[in-house]
Amino acid sequence: MAETIISQANRAKQWDAEFFKEYVRANRFKRYMGTSTNDIIQVKNNLTKKKGDAITIPLVGALDADSGYNDGSTNLVGNEKALPNDGHRIQIGVVRDATVVNVEEEQASPFDVRNAGRDALKTLAMRYLRNDIIAALGSVNGIPWADATAAQRNTWNAANSDRVLYGADIGNFNATVSTALGNITAEQTLNKAMVSKLKRIAQNAVTVNGDGIRPYVYGEDEETFVLFVGTGPYRDLKLDLAQEHADARERGRNNPLFTGTTSLYWDGVVIREIPEILGLGGVGGEGAQVSPIYLCGAQALGVAWAMTTKTTTRKEDDYGFRHGVGFMELRGIEKIQWRQGESDAKDWGVVSGFVAAASDE
Repeated sequence: MAETIISQANRAKQWDAEFFKEYVRANRFKRYMGTSTNDIIQVKNNLTKKKGDAITIPLVGALDADSGYNDGSTNLVGNEKALPNDGHRIQIGVVRDATVVNVEEEQASPFDVRNAGRDALKTLAMRYLRNDIIAALGSVNGIPWADATAAQRNTWNAANSDRVLYGADIGNFNATVSTALGNITAEQTLNKAMVSKLKRIAQNAVTVNGDGIRPYVYGEDEETFVLFVGTGPYRDLKLDLAQEHADARERGRNNPLFTGTTSLYWDGVVIREIPEILGLGGVGGEGAQVSPIYLCGAQALGVAWAMTTKTTTRKEDDYGFRHGVGFMELRGIEKIQWRQGESDAKDWGVVSGFVAAASDE
């Protein structure tokens, strides 16, 4: 009797699919990712079944309601309303890395080598995805904040003046980003009033014949925004909300005041701690430390995959002594913009904030 033996290729393929699912799940942004236009981070997998190096996410603005409707007294023919539309193109690129195990540490089998590096590669891929999402949130017209020139930052700042907040006061805004950051004083740390102000900015932001930045909708008609913040601003807000949590919530494991939870909630806004969102340094008034924060609505970011994560093995093995295992994927992550590539491009679903971060004392 001959028993069926599953080939190594089939085992590797099964492992690849599980690897992709696990590393995305481990990312703190995962709960905000989905394929719907309602999701904060919209995922597009179209290119996994097609050829191409980019994918365009269609953007459709709201029809103008201010001009009124046709009451039947005039012809509708010739008076139709144009549907505002645009598209954001996400460029796809290669993401890959690898590790090597020698024969003294692992059996000389491709499948065993893949399993040996599995946890390390899963964590590394997760970190790359997380870091790219953070970089996209802080990008200036597609350019990472750290790489953008002062002129490029100022151009982005001017176009997005209706969806940016420097410190606690809208009056801190200045056409020159460095000046606006310098207007942030050390006491302008993140607090509940600032969270509410960010929400109002999102609701009042100039959109194409619309009603502000579109929030994430859950349940029947509940709306919310998500505010991603670093450790310093999160700590400051938690302290500011301490009395509210003490007065309005039960004392126990479900109260953020007594736990190390990574989420807070205020005025219809979920505040999510992302420790890897780093500060900008002492660019505030009198050297105050400043950190960026990002209030996001629907379709704030776009993630496009042309090839989901697959494992790879090293061909050069030094006569069977060394065995390398790696991963590779084709994807792109960008902040969605209306009029992408133009000088007046607007961030589609993000309100950017900059706040002082209190010292650790």
